[in-house]
Amino acid sequence: MSNATVLLTAIEQGDPKAAENLLNLVYEELRRLATSKMAREAPGQTLQPTALVHEAWLRLVGSQNPKFENKAHFFSAAAEAMRRILIDRARRKLALRHGGECEHVHLDGFEPAAPEADQQLLAVHEALDKLSADHPVEAEVVKLRYFASMTNEETAQVLNMSASSVKNYWNFARTWLFREIERSRS
Repeated sequence: MSNATVLLTAIEQGDPKAAENLLNLVYEELRRLATSKMAREAPGQTLQPTALVHEAWLRLVGSQNPKFENKAHFFSAAAEAMRRILIDRARRKLALRHGGECEHVHLDGFEPAAPEADQQLLAVHEALDKLSADHPVEAEVVKLRYFASMTNEETAQVLNMSASSVKNYWNFARTWLFREIERSRS
């Protein structure tokens, strides 16, 4: 992935073709991560993996001269962008003007939508912000595992640590997040 580091530096310096070259280099990996994440979303989700990748890409490189230190920083930023996109969609769907708490009924099969999935996503988002304050490494592991759907091994590679450390951080973070979400519901 040394090519990616060179391209990230070129993007930072304002090379207009570097962003396109970087997208060609990492697109399939980003799309695979988005596909994996979207497969675990609630039924009725209208966002497609390709759209998630494209929207995340625009957020990553759409600003003036984005700065990425290395591959880990880039994929961490991509996971964060995907997280924010999903959070924004969940908030929008739960907004009163978009139906809020109303139950949506599909006419083909009368399957009710699952608003609980959006509420759960928002609860994870809020708890993750709290986790980041005291445990930033664990929060990065959660972003990559939960929002980018990376495996322990992929996360370890991106964060440049051992898979067993990622597993330990993931276990700690899941327990911490569960307790925080339960505490906030009380």
